[in-house]
Amino acid sequence: MNATEASIHEQFSFWDALTDVELSPRPGKTHIVLGCGTSYNLALAIAALLNDRGHQAIAVPGNEWFRRAESYCANPTDSVVIAVSRSGESSELVRAARAARSNGLEVIGITCNDTSSLVSNSDQLIASPTHPSEGIVMTASASLMLLMGMRFAGYHVGPDTTAAARQMLDRMALSDLSALSARSHFVFLGGGPLYGIAAEGGLKLQEMACAFTQAYHPLEYRHGPISLVDKRSAVTILYHPDTRDEEENLADELRAKGAFVIGLGGKGDLSFVVDAAKDSVGLVYLPMLQLLGERIAQMHGQDTSAPRHLSKVVVLA
Repeated sequence: MNATEASIHEQFSFWDALTDVELSPRPGKTHIVLGCGTSYNLALAIAALLNDRGHQAIAVPGNEWFRRAESYCANPTDSVVIAVSRSGESSELVRAARAARSNGLEVIGITCNDTSSLVSNSDQLIASPTHPSEGIVMTASASLMLLMGMRFAGYHVGPDTTAAARQMLDRMALSDLSALSARSHFVFLGGGPLYGIAAEGGLKLQEMACAFTQAYHPLEYRHGPISLVDKRSAVTILYHPDTRDEEENLADELRAKGAFVIGLGGKGDLSFVVDAAKDSVGLVYLPMLQLLGERIAQMHGQDTSAPRHLSKVVVLA
């Protein structure tokens, strides 16, 4: 087991060690959730979860908010910025947080490094250390920051969710994934808060296995992208409990066209029954998607401890 896989399997103790988040959403404010790469995918999920709780929110890539905030929020002055970064040193995010504060906005940092540049550019902080062996690819830190964001949004996520996630990861670890060795077209589908998690599943596979991936909302996949589906395709569906029936109809259609379907929470050639509250299924799915990326990387002979062209912290020249 390499360091990447170890950090995937050993992340749950960090979830349980996370103390209660004392901060809460700001009434009447628009919450601008910023991130870069994995952190942006987490921002997509956190923003959707905030909206589901009645708190206006939108996810924006760090540099987009820095360069053109008005393109995403008509009145940026009436917002609060939630900046998500594992290292707290990503250049785009740090300068976006700095600019937000200089414009009089409150900045709340979510990070795994409480001594970072993000900390000095935040008014409030939600922080927790991550797995010490985590490398370039974000694994434990990703799920941990999603959990911080969920706690901030007011969701109760406790030991029962940890147990469900651990059980699902163990099932994935024991699953026969050999059918994926002949697949070269990988798609991840998820709706609502699960869209950001689907995008993160795709990003993990890109980083780990140097494979081309796509992520869509489930029924959007019929509108053009489905033209690519054939016997080279593997589609992972992150089922949302509210829309499982329509997503299972899509799964049938994709399988009929030759795709191998992995169903997280629903029908598939490889299917996983999920025993978790609706609001926490994205967190439960995340470690499974990380391990899926690792397994496919192993099939392709890729070393996930040294992914091509990537560094642990992206710093602008």
